[in-house]
Amino acid sequence: MAKDTSQTGPKHVAIIMDGNGRWATQRGRPRLFGHHAGAKRVRDIVEACPDLGVKYLTVFAFSTENWKRTQTEVAGLMKLFRRYIERESQALLKKGVRVRFIGDRVRLDDKLVSLMDELELLTAGNDLVHLTVAINYGGRDEVTRAAKRLAYDIEQGKLTHNDVDAETLAKYLDTHVLPDPDLVIRTSGEARVSNFLLWQTAYSEYEFVDTLWPDFTPAEFAKVLASYGTRDRRYGGVKA
Repeated sequence: MAKDTSQTGPKHVAIIMDGNGRWATQRGRPRLFGHHAGAKRVRDIVEACPDLGVKYLTVFAFSTENWKRTQTEVAGLMKLFRRYIERESQALLKKGVRVRFIGDRVRLDDKLVSLMDELELLTAGNDLVHLTVAINYGGRDEVTRAAKRLAYDIEQGKLTHNDVDAETLAKYLDTHVLPDPDLVIRTSGEARVSNFLLWQTAYSEYEFVDTLWPDFTPAEFAKVLASYGTRDRRYGGVKA
């Protein structure tokens, strides 16, 4: 896909939603209280996207490494995901949001996977905002799964090794129907990419903000997007 080097706002924004647990701890509440507040903030940011010119929003909800957290927190997060889908599905449909999920679904419980499938089907005709939620997702895991599918197709004679290039491999990624992110935002003051969209963000801009995710308002979102517009994106080239 050709890169647009014009100084416009980002069309695809990816967010590492960090800081829910610390936000709750600062208030003397359990970590899951912060995750519930973070889920409400997702709604606010999604609703702000159309007015800000953001067509695609990808959020990091649960990583392949998050299974290392306490059983109580993991179980609570999975329950939160189910409740969020059940409560928000009709609102997302009415607001023109198309929802997709990326990540490895094998480890997720059947009820959650069924709800994910239903929401994707329900919103398949929407096009105002494309919301992609990464659950049990890791960048290395995604590329590994893509490579396995590619290798299988070679074994089946659908491709030869000479057919394999970067464009071919990208077609096997979870995000093959999406454009690459223009901008990645990470909240809470941490400055790591944390195994998020490693392939897709090769030329993305990054913005690390100190605000904890539940406090990341649409107004601050707009401010970050405005800052993006001042950046000179050359994609490895030099202007004449």
